[in-house]
Amino acid sequence: MDVTSSSGGGGDPRQIEETKPLLGGDVSAPEGTKMGAVPCRRALLLCNGMRYKLLQEGDIQVCVIRHPRTFLSKILTSKFLRRWEPHHLTLADNSLASATPTGYMENSVSYSAIEDVQLLSWENAPKYCLQLTIPGGTVLLQAANSYLRDQWFHSLQWKKKIYKYKKVLSNPSRWEVVLKEIRTLVDMALTSPLQDDSINQAPLEIVSKLLSENTNLTTQEHENIIVAIAPLLENNHPPPDLCEFFCKHCRERPRSMVVIEVFTPVVQRILKHNMDFGKCPRLRLFTQEYILALNELNAGMEVVKKFIQSMHGTGHCPHPRVLPNLVAVCLAAIYSCYEEFINSRDNSPSLKEIRNGCQQPCDRKPTLPLRLLHPSPDLVSQEATLSEARLKSVVVASSEIHVEVERTSTAKPALTASAGNDSEPNLIDCLMVSPACSTMSIELGPQADRTLGCYVEILKLLSDYDDWRPSLASLLQPIPFPKEALAHEKFTKELKYVIQRFAEDPRQEVHSCLLSVRAGKDGWFQLYSPGGVACDDDGELFASMVHILMGSCYKTKKFLLSLAENKLGPCMLLALRGNQTMVEILCLMLEYNIIDNNDTQLQIISTLESTDVGKRMYEQLCDRQRELKELQRKGGPTRLTLPSKSTDADLARLLSSGSFGNLENLSLAFTNVTSACAEHLIKLPSLKQLNLWSTQFGDAGLRLLSEHLTMLQVLNLCETPVTDAGLLALSSMKSLCSLNMNSTKLSADTYEDLKAKLPNLKEVDVRYTEAW
Repeated sequence: MDVTSSSGGGGDPRQIEETKPLLGGDVSAPEGTKMGAVPCRRALLLCNGMRYKLLQEGDIQVCVIRHPRTFLSKILTSKFLRRWEPHHLTLADNSLASATPTGYMENSVSYSAIEDVQLLSWENAPKYCLQLTIPGGTVLLQAANSYLRDQWFHSLQWKKKIYKYKKVLSNPSRWEVVLKEIRTLVDMALTSPLQDDSINQAPLEIVSKLLSENTNLTTQEHENIIVAIAPLLENNHPPPDLCEFFCKHCRERPRSMVVIEVFTPVVQRILKHNMDFGKCPRLRLFTQEYILALNELNAGMEVVKKFIQSMHGTGHCPHPRVLPNLVAVCLAAIYSCYEEFINSRDNSPSLKEIRNGCQQPCDRKPTLPLRLLHPSPDLVSQEATLSEARLKSVVVASSEIHVEVERTSTAKPALTASAGNDSEPNLIDCLMVSPACSTMSIELGPQADRTLGCYVEILKLLSDYDDWRPSLASLLQPIPFPKEALAHEKFTKELKYVIQRFAEDPRQEVHSCLLSVRAGKDGWFQLYSPGGVACDDDGELFASMVHILMGSCYKTKKFLLSLAENKLGPCMLLALRGNQTMVEILCLMLEYNIIDNNDTQLQIISTLESTDVGKRMYEQLCDRQRELKELQRKGGPTRLTLPSKSTDADLARLLSSGSFGNLENLSLAFTNVTSACAEHLIKLPSLKQLNLWSTQFGDAGLRLLSEHLTMLQVLNLCETPVTDAGLLALSSMKSLCSLNMNSTKLSADTYEDLKAKLPNLKEVDVRYTEAW
């Protein structure tokens, strides 16, 4: 029986594809051969744009014919073809196997044994057939329709060729041949009618394995291979091993044109389409190294800036994944800068410890009890007696200063200057104020320093885009940086620009991210406020943050309560210097009755009256609330704490704003006052307790105090620059009953002289001096 073309009448319309050779090979009958003598011919495909999914398994009819090749035509044209068997075939990596290995498919058919794959069709016989030529016979596969047949055909072709390339490229001999094979493999993947992720990934994985097993390639060979596989990378992410190879190239040859011309579209695709760097961390590392390579070019950050602009576009960014991916890359890169430092620290302090100024254990001074010279029961306060049963450390928050009060099991009683006011602090309160220690000293290596500078600059660039700023603020609200970075002055100084952009943005969804993400956790508002670990100014950023937050829905009593509890000191200091926002804050605290303590209220009133704008707003407030004037008429406060970083001018402005005749307790601890402020201190006739811890108050000031403040009972000079010359003048202050000279230049002789001349001195601290 003669075989006719399937494109004839009554044939399947899909069979029109039998018009030209497959894979470029000439499979037509030899010249002079009669077509009628040929029992069958291949159904050749026409490239008509059809796309197929790569088959991994499926049901199909199988017939195996064992024959010498010369008798194939007679067997196929015989009237009675062999029987067909149904099989569920699996296209594995190495062979074609059946789920039920019986009959024709008792043994799997290796791809290496398949000499050719052809499409077959003839009249009065089964349609939609494939012919697999194997040594000593033929395997016929019969599909249910032409589309399924073509899908099996292309899938088998692909599996067979990929298997061949894996074998060829596993043992390379000459690299010029390898490069040619790689190009052919790439072309095959690009022209395949199969539409599947593995079609482009399989060649990339083959090349990736080739590169991982051959690490001695020259730079030129590296670049040739990268250029060869570049077309596949336009629409596919590189596999992990290939990412590592790309990272190495970026590090070793950052100025290579391959980085710009080949890697740029790859990284752009990663940033636009990657959904989770956690599943493919090497993609993130490759993106990180690519950006660092751009930064190594002559133009440096200008090239990086243009790359960021290209990712954003001219208008609103159309790709929602770009920003989260860029931030993830930045965070990972910044963390890597401190990774060596983090791993080298066995007892790294928490961020809370850093914020509170906690020193390292090896540098921390031991907490020793005060030395009581002459314990006197007359100086035992009733408040201390009631608290003896607790016998544990108590922490009292005073503005930004954390006061640690030690009560040992020996129950050394806390002393007070007078027992008239229950709110007065005892002597140990004044003496044991814990200073804010310096943050950790971090020095990065040159490479880490360049990396940090690059990626902090990228965060600054991201914050400049209005449409990206809300999402950026949300991503950074949890403060996703290591605590070592937050303790590094260079990092926080550079990142300050980003926080300023958040504070300047009028949208609530942006500036609300300055606050902590949850209760009990610090936010950017706390870190960049005066006293915060990242603050490097006199409160300008803090004032701008408070201003924008108060201008939105945060103008509530809850926000004012938070400020009064944690940031009252900075608010008063800035109000003392004329900041209108802080003046408004203090007025609102008085108006809403946020502050319960009378002394604190009086200090706020004095602060307001020290400036013109404050005085005007306070007078307007008094017109609405007469009781505030009545409060001030009763006399000034008995206690006063000047905010940290205050200066002599701030103190003078405050003391000149009203009457302080009742002031008995004054704390200037951790301020910037000097001996010049003594001229104002001597005008406080009722002063009994003075705390000068960690100030620049010197000998000249001590001499002036000793001449006028004869009623002073408690004096704290811890960590001040006073010497024996000034300390000797204290011998005239006969009322002194508590004196702290910790960490001063006190000599043993001067100490003995003071003990002899101050009969009422009951409590003294001379640790870390020559007298200790």
